[in-house]
Amino acid sequence: MRILITGFDPFGGEEINPALEAVKLLPDNIEGHTIDKLEIPTVFHKSKHVIEARMKQYDYDIVLAIGQAGGRFELTPERVGINIDDARIADNEGQQPIDESIHPDGAQAYFSNLPVKRMTEAIKASGVPARLSNTAGTFVCNHILYQLGYLHATQFPNIKFGFIHVPFIPEQVVDKPEKPSMSVETIRKGLNAALEAIIESDEDIKVALGETH
Repeated sequence: MRILITGFDPFGGEEINPALEAVKLLPDNIEGHTIDKLEIPTVFHKSKHVIEARMKQYDYDIVLAIGQAGGRFELTPERVGINIDDARIADNEGQQPIDESIHPDGAQAYFSNLPVKRMTEAIKASGVPARLSNTAGTFVCNHILYQLGYLHATQFPNIKFGFIHVPFIPEQVVDKPEKPSMSVETIRKGLNAALEAIIESDEDIKVALGETH
């Protein structure tokens, strides 16, 4: 298989994005499968165009995007991307869409077709905190998960796609005493475990990982 894994550039006044830094540390090959890495801009729609161009260049089996979720304690595979941009802050080109559909002709939501529960359990089994998430927010992370679903529905029917959020790294919380963090090496370890789970099987497991609120 050939797998594309992407990481966003820094945004929101941060000088580093742990998603991108952890992606850079991933190996180029896992169990004989090629791992390609791509930096994408934290910009509505442009992020999709960058990924789409790479997807047209190579025949990928899996596209997995990684993004920062400052304030979360764990790695969180995302279950679903919704058809809305509602930006609390501006993206890296000053765009701040509010209550705008990503694609008026698209579905209301696209669910990741990766084995998200298998991934979550594999991350935990590697010794890294993980939780299945049912909301990717309404900023560029949700935007790109939804865009991957849209690309799957309209152009690339054979790809598997998904998204994982990761916490801040320690350097980012020096002046944020209430925020959790995780080392970039631990994040890399968790991402590696998720990739191994995807490679092992695309069938998900039936285990209770839902939330009550």
